[in-house]
Amino acid sequence: MPLDRHAKRLLEMISAGRSEHVVQPTAESLRRSMLRLAEVADARRVPIGSVEDREAPTPEGRIAMRVYTPVEADPGPLPCIIYFHGGTGVFCGIATHDGLCRLLANSSGCRVISIEYRLAPEHPFPAAIDDAVSVTRWIAENAAALDIDPARLVVAGDSAGGTLAAVLCHLAADVGAPQIALQLLLCPVTDLADETESRREFARGFFIERSTLTWAKKAYCGDADYSDPRVSPLRAPSLAGLPPAHIHTAEFDPMRDEGEAYARKLEAAGVPVRYECHAGMIHHFYCMAGAIPQARNVLASIGESVRHALAQRASEAIR
Repeated sequence: MPLDRHAKRLLEMISAGRSEHVVQPTAESLRRSMLRLAEVADARRVPIGSVEDREAPTPEGRIAMRVYTPVEADPGPLPCIIYFHGGTGVFCGIATHDGLCRLLANSSGCRVISIEYRLAPEHPFPAAIDDAVSVTRWIAENAAALDIDPARLVVAGDSAGGTLAAVLCHLAADVGAPQIALQLLLCPVTDLADETESRREFARGFFIERSTLTWAKKAYCGDADYSDPRVSPLRAPSLAGLPPAHIHTAEFDPMRDEGEAYARKLEAAGVPVRYECHAGMIHHFYCMAGAIPQARNVLASIGESVRHALAQRASEAIR
């Protein structure tokens, strides 16, 4: 399928606004750029039941989080999606993913908790993973206060946030807690140690440039081994026993092939997997629902799939 015309127009606007002179990216310049993009492309004024900014006290310090309650919330404790934003571990945050989280809360019927984990290069690997583990445990332990059902806990994320969600499932499985009902990975980064065909094919002109990825990889990883499963979960020795997974990739995304490879490896390990590659879409499209109408449709479908999976799990638990 050809590149979606709305995505193509957005890529042309981004390209036109880019300086002719290639300069070394910085964390601050990338963070400013992503905030400006969110102002233009994110879904705006999405109705929501409620939004509450809170903090989770953890051994690493207080972690900011935003709690979204869907516009038509069921009575009683709600299922919960703990959401880790993307951004190579260097940029983005709660603000850049606000529209996505609102749309996802409404379509899934879940209370969505968006996490402001620490970013590199100020806090390189494994700071983000430490934050993800600590805040997920805190949320599970404080389920009653948050009015969520700990038996219907989903960990989710996009891009580098998808990496965090995937790694979190591995670490939780190792220690048996917290119990995770489902992992939802959007265009996840699963292998920083390899150069896939999609990374080569979409290296330039498809939203996230190879030069940016190369710089961010070094900023995030520091001295870490790129083949460490906490950096590249595709390289974990075994994926057996992990929670069921819903994995979504985009046709014109450098990370497409590794997302699909992770889905296939999970499937081969006996993990129930729902996989879909979204035709005509680009990396980060799920945060561009204000500029790419198809993103709204995809998020509605993703949320409905999560709703169905959690309802099925609850039904099986009753039997």
